[in-house]
Amino acid sequence: MTSINTNQSAMVALDTLQNINKSLQTVQSQISTGRKINTARDNAAVWAISTTMESDVAAFKTITDSLNLGAATVGVARSASETVTGLLKEMKSLIVSAAEENVDRTKIQTDITALRNQIADTVDAAQFNGLNLLKGGDSVSLLSSLNRDASNNVTADKIAVNRVDLTETAGVASTTNIASGEAGFVTDSGSGTLADGSGTPTTATLTFTGGDLAAGDLFSLTAGGVTVEYTASAGDTAADVASALKTAAEADAGFSADVALAISTSGDDTVLTVTNSGAATSAYSATAKTGGTAAGGLSGLADIDVTTTEGAAAALTSIETMLNTAIDASAGFGSAQKRVDIQNDFIGSLIDSLEIGVSALTDANLEEASARLQALQVQQQLGLQSLSIANQAPQSILSLFR
Repeated sequence: MTSINTNQSAMVALDTLQNINKSLQTVQSQISTGRKINTARDNAAVWAISTTMESDVAAFKTITDSLNLGAATVGVARSASETVTGLLKEMKSLIVSAAEENVDRTKIQTDITALRNQIADTVDAAQFNGLNLLKGGDSVSLLSSLNRDASNNVTADKIAVNRVDLTETAGVASTTNIASGEAGFVTDSGSGTLADGSGTPTTATLTFTGGDLAAGDLFSLTAGGVTVEYTASAGDTAADVASALKTAAEADAGFSADVALAISTSGDDTVLTVTNSGAATSAYSATAKTGGTAAGGLSGLADIDVTTTEGAAAALTSIETMLNTAIDASAGFGSAQKRVDIQNDFIGSLIDSLEIGVSALTDANLEEASARLQALQVQQQLGLQSLSIANQAPQSILSLFR
């Protein structure tokens, strides 16, 4: 039966044409944008993941800028410390030549003074954007990465670069005892004198309270007949102090062979054990003072005077220590710069991987879209013809009334 009130064929043709037009609109959007996921409406889950990853990519690109800045800063410090090392080597050669008798020590001292001034100029100029790693201060943290866990919690990773003070700044002695409970406070387990240990060795312990120390804190140790001192640098811990005091005491030529030092830990604290195995008694003690400032690593340059035989001999010992300080600084900055470069390369690769992953999730397959577009255009034309034919069907009824 043909109805002039309801044209079922036209309704079906219209519905089909509307679906074709929707599909055609989707394919045209994919071709024009190159993406199959443009909004959360297209696919909410994939859109959320891709948007999060895109935000991470933007953050990592910012981190790359931070690492480039850090690499440049550390590179300047490394180059300057290597230059200082070379100047100290020249100075050492002059000091060695001053040890001879038949030389003009005054002229040699003039050359040493010129090198000293050049070292000071090099250290002062070793800055990048106002940051100088060759002057005292806390370590510098370089933003190196962002870490996202399964719960989408994000934390920042940083690379710490320690400053090395290569200035000639004289230190200020610490005079205030470190209070009980504060980092570096020393607890003595004994009376201050180890008894005869020839039969059974006698021991005592010096416990250094754990924690980070203030730069300039001064520690001294008396054991085995010698007294040594150590001035803490920024970032030093009680363990660093105990180790440095032990090393310095054992290296002293006057240190008794009957006394032994050992380091252990007790929770966060560091314990220095003094053992006497000799027949004679042996005094021991340790002090910890705060309130001072650490001397620059090359503070000894101000005291170098080779115009006398004694001065030349003392200068040789001093220059060796300062040369090792500069060498250690150069090596440390070199290692830090290499790590920054490696991290920078990794971040670049990570950005590429993330962008590839986002592309796989959201980009359209243009070959498929092109083929789909042509098919839909044909279907659209057929749909229009089908709708036109369906709309003409009721007109055939008019012939029945002629």
